[in-house]
Amino acid sequence: MAKKKEQILVIVESPAKSKTIKKILGSNFDIEASYGHIRDFPPKVLGFDVQNDFTPTFEIIPEKKAVVKKLNDLAQKADKVYLASDPDREGEAIAWHVRQVIDVPDNKVFRIEFNEITPKAVTYAVEHSRQIDMDRVKAQQTRQILDRLVGYKISPVLWEKMHNYHLSAGRVQSVALKMICEREDEIKAFTPVEYWTISIDLLKDKSKFQAELAKFKNKKTDIKSEEEANKIVEYLKDKNREFEVSKITTRNTTRKPTAPFITSTLQREASNKLGYGVSKTMQIAQKLYEGIDIGTDGPVGLITYMRTDSVRISDDAQAAAKDYITQNYGNEYYPKTPNNYVKKSKNVQDAHEAIRPSYVERTPESIKSYLSNEQYQLYKLIWSKFVSSQMESASVKNTTIDINADDCLFKAGISKITFDGYLKVYSEDDEEEKTSKIPDLKEGEKLKLKEIYPKQHFTSPPPRYTEASLVKALEEYGIGRPSTYAPIISKIQQKNYVEKTEKALAPTALGMTLCTQLVEHFKDIMNYQFTANMETKLDEIAENKLKWNEVIKEFYTPFVETVSSAKQNMKKVTIESDVICPNCGSKMVVRTSRFGSQFLGCSNYPNCKTMMPLSKDGQVIEQNKETDEKCEKCGGTMLQKTGPYGPYLECSECKNRKRIIKSTGVKCPKCGNGEIIFRKSKYGKVFFGCSNYPDCDFVSWNEPVNEKCPECGNILVKKITKKEKKLVCSNKKCSFSKELEEE
Repeated sequence: MAKKKEQILVIVESPAKSKTIKKILGSNFDIEASYGHIRDFPPKVLGFDVQNDFTPTFEIIPEKKAVVKKLNDLAQKADKVYLASDPDREGEAIAWHVRQVIDVPDNKVFRIEFNEITPKAVTYAVEHSRQIDMDRVKAQQTRQILDRLVGYKISPVLWEKMHNYHLSAGRVQSVALKMICEREDEIKAFTPVEYWTISIDLLKDKSKFQAELAKFKNKKTDIKSEEEANKIVEYLKDKNREFEVSKITTRNTTRKPTAPFITSTLQREASNKLGYGVSKTMQIAQKLYEGIDIGTDGPVGLITYMRTDSVRISDDAQAAAKDYITQNYGNEYYPKTPNNYVKKSKNVQDAHEAIRPSYVERTPESIKSYLSNEQYQLYKLIWSKFVSSQMESASVKNTTIDINADDCLFKAGISKITFDGYLKVYSEDDEEEKTSKIPDLKEGEKLKLKEIYPKQHFTSPPPRYTEASLVKALEEYGIGRPSTYAPIISKIQQKNYVEKTEKALAPTALGMTLCTQLVEHFKDIMNYQFTANMETKLDEIAENKLKWNEVIKEFYTPFVETVSSAKQNMKKVTIESDVICPNCGSKMVVRTSRFGSQFLGCSNYPNCKTMMPLSKDGQVIEQNKETDEKCEKCGGTMLQKTGPYGPYLECSECKNRKRIIKSTGVKCPKCGNGEIIFRKSKYGKVFFGCSNYPDCDFVSWNEPVNEKCPECGNILVKKITKKEKKLVCSNKKCSFSKELEEE
């Protein structure tokens, strides 16, 4: 009689990877998700006992009670339970929390982790299960306690002193804000300095090329004004002056490939090459890691885990890359000794690999039809970077030409790639071959002057941070971890401390004022080195080199004293604007509504209750703007105004009001005459209805688009949730759907 197979439960974080893992492990494995964290500190309290060595207390998150019940029921029926949350500190903590809520014996529960969702990696993990690493759990809990402590102690001080109950401080978030504010201060303090360059067009026969003035009267050029530039131009115009090739220097160099991506470099390159924000990059990468349905092969995990700061790759991945490179490009494209990379940062966590394709043979083109455009672009970036990192260096011939005109020296140069090496697959932005063409020249050859180009320049201030360059700065300071970059950058924008202007991050007046108060009264919390050292201590807790509660104790006492001092010494702050109240002449100040939106209120409140709405970028929305529309009741001029529920029209004479209707531009599918417009329910929720209401009663909670369902002909509507963005058919009986491209 055949032995009955064990029934095994595997608990992962995200349901998206369930199908991929199920396909690998087989029918006797049930894959269920915890949907991230299932427990947290109790709300509205610190959540840990200061008097009892900071022992934390956790509660099941209310929305997760049904999930916990389901996991517990399944765990009790299973012969074994594998906890397969993500392979990092946060994932280890999630595994521990799940273990605490499932009522099964210890000998049934095992921790497994894998860096990629491939048959080899998942099977190996199952065969080499282990116990939960409590040092990593304690490190995560220490981070959680420190963050809770900073937020819960500092935020109430800010609420009181800045009259804003939406403010918050964060151990890493506030330091990121400081970086942006300091850069803004540098930009404001910067004084541009004028300088000039002079270029010339030279002719050899009919071939023209450009050179730049390097020395004038045998001195290095430093042209500070138009007057100086014009004098040099006149000097060069002397018809008797000869331009002669005095020296040709050739130098052969190599360009080495760079390491495969880690989280921060992927975020930066996706921003630079694809224009993706850090959150968007991580969302796409998460899907590629968890698995994409590849036709008959079913769901396949396409990349390794995307939260990492290690540049290491496995021996298997290196061998697969070698086979692919030699077979597809030739032996000369593979180096004599394999390329190995080491990241020179003291804070690197080398637990898992760099970000790379799980299967190098799955080229971007071979699976393009199964990916959305954004998934394809990011996968191509990751695949190309990995393959190039294992290839031979490129060879480059650099030629510099010196051209003398009496006591003036001009220089021209060109780089030519003599062997493309890794550039055949991937090139950095600064590695493009120079496009200027220079004819074949010989030393002593005479050239003819064609044109002179004096050009004015001004030194530039340091640029504002972009999301990508801010990630780089945080990484260089050793602040934050791969899992925290995206949430931090999203948080400071959501809180209205920072706004995105032409892809750059600029602090708002609120952000600048908040930063000033934090820097003045919480010096340690806002100190880069202090924050970086705390990250190092968390790593040492995970490595069992430090005790977690001693680290918190060392932080707690001086921190509490700092908070107490701030309560006493921080002055109450208002953010003044340049706007003058139209009713009483007082200054208007920035205030925040109970819903978190900002507006201008008169500083003479409550004697004057004048308010002005602000746009998202902090500009005053013009009120009482005259329109061409006339009042239907009395014929008076309709004025545009803005209220808490958006813009509306009001008659200047009889005060008759009319809603401003925003249209979707989609014809009503029911009556065919009206347009679908944005509407609001009495509870403020947006829905979509026909402009011919009440004659036509078409309504939809989802926004319709100008596209018909290919299966049944009804209009498609947008279905947007936290988990997905799709276009679905408005006909509930039709199952058609497709991914919604990012707008």
